[in-house]
Amino acid sequence: MQTVSEYYRYCPDSVEVKISDAVCAGRRRANYPHCKGCQFNEHKELPVSTTANKEKQPAIEQSTKTDIGDVFKAYDVRAIYPVALDESTAWRVGHAAALFFKSSQPAIERADRRKSSIVVGRDMRKSSPSLCEALIEGIRAAGMPVVDIGMIDTSQLYFAVTHFDAVGGIQTTASHNPAQYNGFKICGRRGAPIGANTGLNDIRELAQKLQKHKTGQEGPITEHALDEEYTAFIRQYLKPIRPLKVVVDASNGMAGKWVPIVFGDVPDLELICLNMETDGEFVHDPNPLVDANLDQLRAEVRRTNADFGVCFDGDADRCMLVDEDAEIVRCDMLTALFGRAFLKEHPGSTIVYDLRSSHTVADEITKYGGKPRRERVGHAFMKKALAETDAVFGGELSGHFYFRDNFYCDSGMLALTCALNVLTDSEQALSTLINPLKRYVASGERNFEQPDKDGTIAKLGEVYSDAEVDFLDGITVQHDTWWFNVRKSNTEPLLRLNLEADTAELLEEKLTEVAPLLGTPVAH
Repeated sequence: MQTVSEYYRYCPDSVEVKISDAVCAGRRRANYPHCKGCQFNEHKELPVSTTANKEKQPAIEQSTKTDIGDVFKAYDVRAIYPVALDESTAWRVGHAAALFFKSSQPAIERADRRKSSIVVGRDMRKSSPSLCEALIEGIRAAGMPVVDIGMIDTSQLYFAVTHFDAVGGIQTTASHNPAQYNGFKICGRRGAPIGANTGLNDIRELAQKLQKHKTGQEGPITEHALDEEYTAFIRQYLKPIRPLKVVVDASNGMAGKWVPIVFGDVPDLELICLNMETDGEFVHDPNPLVDANLDQLRAEVRRTNADFGVCFDGDADRCMLVDEDAEIVRCDMLTALFGRAFLKEHPGSTIVYDLRSSHTVADEITKYGGKPRRERVGHAFMKKALAETDAVFGGELSGHFYFRDNFYCDSGMLALTCALNVLTDSEQALSTLINPLKRYVASGERNFEQPDKDGTIAKLGEVYSDAEVDFLDGITVQHDTWWFNVRKSNTEPLLRLNLEADTAELLEEKLTEVAPLLGTPVAH
């Protein structure tokens, strides 16, 4: 007898579930409508013409991928195109996401085209148009309406989902990854995060159970460009600024399209633009966290005597800043700086920060009367924490900055807006504002190859049992004059260390002490 684990067949009428041989045979005996012409039907049928028989064949396109589950990560879908992710996979992701959104809707909303719509956008990668088209086909095959908003920065998706009161949205993008990658970021109503524990695992399971097929359904599709609406949304938070010269490195990503649209005509703002072409070719990888990718920006800031420089990632939902001296500004320092600015306007509010951040962040939030909320790393956790506490602002070391006014979501455009406002209000240079915040010495994130990640973290808990220890995300060990956090990589046998101390000498001493406990140092 065939067990449930051995079910492998997909019925053209129930492609979202696997069926057994017995169920298949029973349907054939009962003259199930979709059995005629099915590739699994072993019984003789009335003769039909070759053409007719071809038309009746179930339109199931078997994927060449070994396991679609491999492209699902903790927060998004991402893989190398077309090796692990192709148009067939995109169709399955779109269809599975549509089924997930449909099942999560109250029945009364399913009949409302606006509320049941899924907003779709894409970035500038060469594979994005075809992947996005296949994604849309998969969504429409579930009978769900689609609103296509074109080539956008990812943060615009959150705005659009709210603007259209849609059930969710999907952006075709690989964010900061190199050119050969692509993927999908998925959000729910009002930009709510869809991560592993908030729906992405459900979508993965659905996608694994189906293949591309004809469903007899085709949801409606409309196209909307949101240039004016999105620009107005961002600009409402920009104050009249003092004269500022800013170098923008778009990393050949979506900032290349949207920075000129949103900020191009701002009075007293001089933009000096680098790598604005959006043809899918990258002068440098679209990852501003890699110092080498900031070399061009830093050189241009020096050459032009700019007030500061900003480098966006590929889908422009995060950014890094360099000051007027072309020195890289750590994002936790920006969280502290921006956080106190928000607290001046919203006294007593909560500010969320990721637990790798310098103690400076909590110090500043407390000093300015706010409530510091320390949180796990990752946008799904950050957004959830902001929503739960109605926090006004949040920041991560990765360059993601979150705003209550942006539906608790991250936005590179609003981060740039915040920088312009802070420099205008203070009338000081960026370095003058940042340098006093450098009270401690940080190691930066360091990676160690370690196959026994859980065992190593448990061992650290034993070794440092005399300290204040918590396991919110990996392990955090805190002493009076130094602390560290060790987290697991979601995808690799790596442990990631961040260590901070009161002095450079103490930092080196503690790195020498902790590093040998973690494994083999690696460069990434």
